[in-house]
Amino acid sequence: MKVAERTVGVIELINKLGDEPFSKEDLDLLASIGSQMAVILENARLFREMEKRVNQVYNLMELSTILNSTLQQKQVLQRAMEAATRLMGTEVGSLLVLDQETQELVFEVALGEKGKKVKEIRLKLGEGIAGWVAQSGEPLLVPDVRKDPRHYRKADKISHFVTKNMLCVPVKVKNQVIGVLQAVNKLHDEPFAKEDLDLFAALANQVAIAIENARLYEEMKGTFLSTAEALAEAIEKRDPYTGGHTRRVRKYCLAMAKHLSLSAQEKESLRLAAILHDIGKIGVRDDILRKKGKLTNREFAAMKEHPRVGAEIMAHIKQLQEVIPGIRHHQERNDGMGYPDGLRDGDIPLVARIIAVADTFDAMTTDRPYRKKRGEEETVDEIRRCIGSQFDEGVTKAFLKAHEAGEIRKIMEEVSA
Repeated sequence: MKVAERTVGVIELINKLGDEPFSKEDLDLLASIGSQMAVILENARLFREMEKRVNQVYNLMELSTILNSTLQQKQVLQRAMEAATRLMGTEVGSLLVLDQETQELVFEVALGEKGKKVKEIRLKLGEGIAGWVAQSGEPLLVPDVRKDPRHYRKADKISHFVTKNMLCVPVKVKNQVIGVLQAVNKLHDEPFAKEDLDLFAALANQVAIAIENARLYEEMKGTFLSTAEALAEAIEKRDPYTGGHTRRVRKYCLAMAKHLSLSAQEKESLRLAAILHDIGKIGVRDDILRKKGKLTNREFAAMKEHPRVGAEIMAHIKQLQEVIPGIRHHQERNDGMGYPDGLRDGDIPLVARIIAVADTFDAMTTDRPYRKKRGEEETVDEIRRCIGSQFDEGVTKAFLKAHEAGEIRKIMEEVSA
């Protein structure tokens, strides 16, 4: 059975019935049948190959979607390696990232039961198969790891895992190796093929883009947070009595968040709102802001405008729309006696309710022009007493849990030091 002069199989017929000999016509007929069967077999092979390629393309598209679904680097890389392991049909997969300071490869993601043990391993450039790939920048297919002198056998001893075969490809950003991807032990005792290596290399390119995007996002976010903190501290400089207030309030809020069921996005909004909650004080006159005595009714009315002014300032920044409610309503009270809008209970945004407790605690435990600070325990008792009237019950309980755990006191000591 031939296809394009290539033999794909044979047909053999034995012992013609009736003790008759085979004839030339029999041979010609069988050759014709063989040609048709060869075409059928080749079509089936091509269909299986096409089906395999379609599945690979589909899985690559799925991986691309996963890699672009979030900028939370650890989460996306974990999910990507899980999908990559399925795509390559292997027992386990891992991603090693190059530590730029030590020039060592560290397991960022290691799947499988022994993943935690494997993460303890660090490889120098050139050490092990992964180290060789990182150093050379070349992909590698190792059909039998046990026969390869580059194999780092200590990893198998630590993890109690038997490595049989492996694909290892570099992860590059702007032609610089930042890590390597490994696919270990092809399932069903099948060998890796050159096509597997090409597919894995294509995946590594997508992972590299995802890592770089996440890094740039984290860098931009860090720059923005630093800018916001610098702006908040610049405003604090106008009032010598509130030094460190913004940092403490932010840390108190995040300590409370540990005891509340907040999503990652809600925590991020809380962090920003806490940093910027007093930004509206930029619109308060110095003679009011720095007054040593008690404020008059008119002066206090001007001071009460700062949440509204802060919200109006932030309204011009599209990316901060989710932060504005926390800024505008952090002076509201549960009983509706707060400002600027007199909101009550659940109408007050959660972020604002959290900031309200943190802001009040810090205000009471620091010296102000019109009074001396109160003691920590006295302030905690006062906040507990105001549950339901001034403060939200659930949020206050979160504050009390953070205080009982020693987290609040630790922040007071750190920021005041």
